[in-house]
Amino acid sequence: MSKVQRYFIYLSYDGTRYHGWQIQPNGITVQEEIEHALSILLRQKTEIVGAGRTDAGVHARLMVAHFDTEVLFDCQQLCYKLNRFLPHDIAIKKIESVDNDLHARFSATSRTYHYYVHTTKNPFEKAYSWETGYPLDFNKMNEAAEALLTTTDFAAFCKSGSDVKTTICNVTVARWVEIGDDRWYFEITANRFLRNMVRAVVGTLIEVGRGRMTSAEFAEVIRSGSRTNAGESMPAKALFLEDIKYPNSITP
Repeated sequence: MSKVQRYFIYLSYDGTRYHGWQIQPNGITVQEEIEHALSILLRQKTEIVGAGRTDAGVHARLMVAHFDTEVLFDCQQLCYKLNRFLPHDIAIKKIESVDNDLHARFSATSRTYHYYVHTTKNPFEKAYSWETGYPLDFNKMNEAAEALLTTTDFAAFCKSGSDVKTTICNVTVARWVEIGDDRWYFEITANRFLRNMVRAVVGTLIEVGRGRMTSAEFAEVIRSGSRTNAGESMPAKALFLEDIKYPNSITP
């Protein structure tokens, strides 16, 4: 009798046409597409658990998920078949067997997101970057972002009505990085993220960059714990889940 084995899947996807990662009744999702393909190829209903839940329209350069099965297969061959079966906007990078006590979500030690912006009109950036239409003071935005590194409670950037048990997160990186040709991205790394958190943080930092809010006022928004005091939530199309880190025993 075969024993149940756990596998990690490393993948990337363009989230433009999906209603997020997690299966839901009102639209097609990335998780749904992969589960459907896996179930057909393994010839049994197969569910996957992702490292996180990206919202509708958000992309992932690296997402990790796991599934359990008794079916024996060649990881490289299954990876090849999945890529042939799945739509063009989901790509499987690798499949590997792992210890059964490892978990795609709970074993992850950190996640990194990038939010891309460009400050001048650029037709080649429009689909995956937000065009500001005005200049921003990125030095001031970086100065304000430092407050995120000493913050523990991110309630001010949590989507209203979210049913989270805690708004505590440990942010270890928060900075704007220039990539040339009036293009930048905001990089933020944390052990966990709240729903809509990154897009709300960026929207509030944009207020600082436009001169509508000072660094001190940005810090006060954080202390207030009120979402109504923070800036608007930015469009999803420019947000990418860039990386997920696991203990040294797991290497994407």
